Amino acid sequence: MQETPVAAPIPAHERHLRELTAAREIAHAFLTARTPDEVYRLALERVAPVVGAAFGCVYLRESDDVLRLVAAWNWPTAYRRFLGEMRVRVGLGPTGSAVAEGRPVEVYDVFADPELADWWDAAGELGFASSVSLPIILAGQAEGALTFYFARTDPLDEADRSLLRLVADQLSATAEKAHLIEDLQRANVQLREQNVELEARFREAEEARRLKNEFLANVSHELRTPLTAILGFTYLLRERHAGPLTDEQAQSVERVETAAMQLMELIDDLLNMANLQLGRLDVRPETCDAVALARAAMSGLAPPAPEVEVRTLAPDAAVPVRTDPSQVVRILRNLVGNAFKFTPAGRVTVRVRVSSGSPWTPEARAGGDARHSIVWEVEDTGIGIDEADQERIFAQFLQIDGSATRRYGGTGMGLALSRQLARRLGGDVTVRSKRDVGSTFTLSLPAGFGPMLVP
Repeated sequence: MQETPVAAPIPAHERHLRELTAAREIAHAFLTARTPDEVYRLALERVAPVVGAAFGCVYLRESDDVLRLVAAWNWPTAYRRFLGEMRVRVGLGPTGSAVAEGRPVEVYDVFADPELADWWDAAGELGFASSVSLPIILAGQAEGALTFYFARTDPLDEADRSLLRLVADQLSATAEKAHLIEDLQRANVQLREQNVELEARFREAEEARRLKNEFLANVSHELRTPLTAILGFTYLLRERHAGPLTDEQAQSVERVETAAMQLMELIDDLLNMANLQLGRLDVRPETCDAVALARAAMSGLAPPAPEVEVRTLAPDAAVPVRTDPSQVVRILRNLVGNAFKFTPAGRVTVRVRVSSGSPWTPEARAGGDARHSIVWEVEDTGIGIDEADQERIFAQFLQIDGSATRRYGGTGMGLALSRQLARRLGGDVTVRSKRDVGSTFTLSLPAGFGPMLVP
C-alpha cells in the first residue's frame, strides 16, 4: 500500500459542519431504527453522501475469521442480488485488514497499488478507485468494519480522516447501544415467555395440589366410616356385650382398640390438613381458659417413659383467651406428645403465660386490645434438633433423616399441621433447640378480646 500524500487543509467551519452533520445523521439513525442492522443501514445511507462516497457497506463478524455483509448503500444494480452472499475473510483485503488490525485502512488508488492487483477487475466493474475501511469497535473489540468506496483517487486530507474517524467512533458507540438494547429486548421476550410458562406450571401445580387435597379429604372421610364401625364393635367386645372374654381375648381387643384410635387420629390429621389447604376448616372461637386447655391436651395422651418427669407451670387463676379450644388442644397434644416421644429420660415442662402486661384490665376489655398474646411452652430435655433442621421439621410428611427417624417413627405431619392451625388462629408455633440438650416448642396466640385474628 502507498503512503498518502498530504493535501491542502479545508476551512475549519466546513470541517466542523461536516462532522456535526455526520454525527446528527448517525444519531437520527439510532433513534429511527429498531434493530442494530437497521442502524447500520440508515447510518450508511445518511453518512455516505456526507463523506462523498460512491457506495458503501458494513460488515460484521459471522465467525472468528469470516465477516458477513449486514448493510449496503448505492451498490450497482447488477450486484445487489448477490449482496446477501458476500463474505470477507478477516485479515484479507482492506476490510479484513481493518478488522484484524483494529485500525483504518486507506486505499487511495486501487489501480496504482500492485499489492491489490486481485481487486482491479472488481474495482473496474463496480466503478470505484479508492476506499477507506474503518473498524467497528463493540465492547472493546473490532467486530466489523465500515467501508466507503470512492470513484475519485484524490488522497484523503487530515480533515477527511478526522471526519471518517468521527463517523467510525460514532457508529461504533451507536451500534453498541443498539446491540445492548436488542439484547435487552431479546432477554425481555425470553423472560415474558418464561413467565407465561411459569404461570402455566404454577396453575398446573396449584390444580394438582388442589386435587391431591381433595383426594386426601375424600379418602380420609371415607376411611372414618369403617373405622368408626371397628371402634364401635371393639367397644361392644370390650364391654362384654357379646359375651364373656378370656384375659387373652380382652388384651387382644384392647390392642385392636388402641391401634384403631391411633389410626383415627392419623385420619383426623390428614382430614384437617387437607381442609386447611382447601380453606374449609372452620374456626369456632369462644372464650376459654388457657390453663384448662393445656391440662386437657395432656390428659388425652399416653404417659411418657417412667424416667421422664412431667411438670406444669401455670398461674393459679384462669388465663382467659378467645380462640378455638378444640384446635388449641390438638396443637398442644401434638407438641406435648412429641416431647414425650423424643425424651427417653429427663423432664418435660409445660408452661402457660401471658406475653407481656395484663390484657384483662377494664381499659383493655373496653378497647378490644388483642396486642397481648397467650403463650404455651413445651420444654423437654430430649434428643434436640440441629439448627439447620429446625425449620424443615415443619414441612409436611418430613422427619429428620437418621437414627431418630428409624427409632421414633411417625408420619412427620404433626408439626406441619400444628403450625398451620396456629397461623389459622392468628398465631404461630416456633422452636428453639440444641442437639442432645433439648427443645422448646412455643405456641403463641392473640388474647383475642377483639375480633378473632384469622389470616
